[in-house]
Amino acid sequence: MEEQYIKLIFGLKLKQLRLKRKLSLFGLSKLSGLSKSYLNEIEKGKKYPKTDKIALLAEKLEVPYDSLVSLKLDKNLAPVGALLRSNILKELPLELFGVKEGDLIDIVANAPTKVNAFISTIIEIAKQYNFGRESFYLASLRSYQEANNNFFPELEKAAMDFAKAYQIDLKASVASKELEEVLIEEYGYTINNENLREHQELDNLRSVFVPKTKTLLVADHVDEAQRTFIYAKELGYNFLKITERLYTFTWISFESFDQVLNNFYASYFAGALIIPRTLFRKHIDTFLGKPKFDKTFLTGIKNHYNASPESLYQRLTNILPNDYHLENLFFLRFGHKKGSERFDINKELHLTHRHSPHGNETDEKYCRRWVSIRVLKEIAKNDGEHHMDVQISHYPDDGLSYLIFASATKDPFKKDEYRSVSIGLQINNELRKKVHFLDDTSIKSFEVGVTCERCAIKDCEVREAPPTILNRMERNRRTAVVVEELQQKFS
Repeated sequence: MEEQYIKLIFGLKLKQLRLKRKLSLFGLSKLSGLSKSYLNEIEKGKKYPKTDKIALLAEKLEVPYDSLVSLKLDKNLAPVGALLRSNILKELPLELFGVKEGDLIDIVANAPTKVNAFISTIIEIAKQYNFGRESFYLASLRSYQEANNNFFPELEKAAMDFAKAYQIDLKASVASKELEEVLIEEYGYTINNENLREHQELDNLRSVFVPKTKTLLVADHVDEAQRTFIYAKELGYNFLKITERLYTFTWISFESFDQVLNNFYASYFAGALIIPRTLFRKHIDTFLGKPKFDKTFLTGIKNHYNASPESLYQRLTNILPNDYHLENLFFLRFGHKKGSERFDINKELHLTHRHSPHGNETDEKYCRRWVSIRVLKEIAKNDGEHHMDVQISHYPDDGLSYLIFASATKDPFKKDEYRSVSIGLQINNELRKKVHFLDDTSIKSFEVGVTCERCAIKDCEVREAPPTILNRMERNRRTAVVVEELQQKFS
């Protein structure tokens, strides 16, 4: 254990014993003959006393020496001790948010009992929602993206520098073949398109990288857009000089938050290379400037950039907030199996605040009026390759409205499974200035909720569950009103 944590645990124990004896720092100073400032430094975990001073404190506080120097804390502070003994403070991506490790240690030292209660609460919430290490890291990554409006100039520049260095023509669609050539010639890769098919267990993986031999195994059933993204991501790892990385796509395990963060960096680089910002802006200008919504536009632009709908929608979350000041947006990705009534959010991002359409971990039924779900139903029914739609969603509960685009495609790795990606833009004055087709009457408008269990919309034709949670909240509200009336009446 690091010396820093040993100091802190000793300080926690000393402070706990002092308070148990109802002694102030001044009182312990007078009792022991040690200065008040020195004792304060010990309790904050900044100093560790020498053996003779520990013996003196043990004598004055009437506890055994061995008990005082032991790293074992009593049951009230055990969770704090467990936290400090673990690697969690090392795993937390504190530097991303400008927090120093010492800051957290000071908080623990200054209010250990309250911190203990807080930690216990977080642990209980995590258990309740099955919130594991993976969920924590992904939540941290989302917070990092949101804090930066999901725009990273250094990664944008790196992609452009790469294109210039290797003479990639970004005015044309980037092809997998020219990226493959750079991987082989410049970085010594071997591309293997055969061996993944031999292992049924790897059917859901698109690629595996073996660092020792620089072998990139690619699934033979990936399409051109997917292959281009895989190559661009590998180039990102190399050009950005990232060594702490994940070796499978999609990733199946990780050892540190750095691997998760670097996976995001490489993916962002790939998106910026395949869908260059300058060119994409011209297409966005054309799209937003049309007086009528052009449903064929997103399908056509997908082919131009040799990119999947998800890559395009993700790229919009980079460009729209930074270049168009459309910062109030969300991104959702759903998964759905044909024949089932389950629609699961497996990826989401919210900029500026948490928007009304969002994930709910309590297994409630998401609103079936969402365009994200409607496109999934359509593609599952027709077994098509790509289905796109748009709508305006009004949320009566919070008075907000969104312009939402959604695309659904087959899941190329799972039979009879589909996915949809959506981007929603909050309707405000800024959006009205930028989107000329916002008043197009062909765009359908719906009143929507978040989940059926919380929705107040009457006579909903696609409701999947009664508004049980909303009804319970209303009962509680009425009960509180009556209790207040009784309080007034008999006061």
